[in-house]
Amino acid sequence: LPPGSCRAFWGWLNAVFNKVDHERIRAVGPDRAASEWLLRCGALVRYQGSPKWQQDYNALPTGPLGRYKIEAINATDSCIMYRGFDYLDGLEHVTDIKLEKCMYIQDQCLQRLSETNNLQKSLQQLKIISCGNVTDKGILALHKLANLEYLYLSDLPGIREKERTCRVLQQALPKLELELDLE
Repeated sequence: LPPGSCRAFWGWLNAVFNKVDHERIRAVGPDRAASEWLLRCGALVRYQGSPKWQQDYNALPTGPLGRYKIEAINATDSCIMYRGFDYLDGLEHVTDIKLEKCMYIQDQCLQRLSETNNLQKSLQQLKIISCGNVTDKGILALHKLANLEYLYLSDLPGIREKERTCRVLQQALPKLELELDLE
């Protein structure tokens, strides 16, 4: 194999994992379809009323349509990417998202997150850690998450104007507790 072809293959496969299947969303409901997407990409989900994180795609709970509502997403080391974010649109109960070491997460993704109507209402906690493609622009885009109470930012080398970015975000979201661990 020529150098780089393995990476290209994984990039292609990850793009396939992130392709949104709107038929599937209609068939099984937004929470189930999003769970399948997230687990396929290596993320974890936690449902309302459960302390347990789901990580095994084949052990996803079955039950009546809409019974399991995603409350938290832990996307550490996952391959979620922008093209899959349509899966988030139908989620109404997500209070907590952690994006850590997500190589495909960039500003456009954070902007998309911030413009998702349901997340504007439900999301209270967001952690963005070691996502090398995130810049100040992406962090500033989060200002539409009106109910965000806690934002943790760590190891984000793309953030160049830490003070200004934090000040602007804090003005937009006065209730926000902002915790930083940035160089």
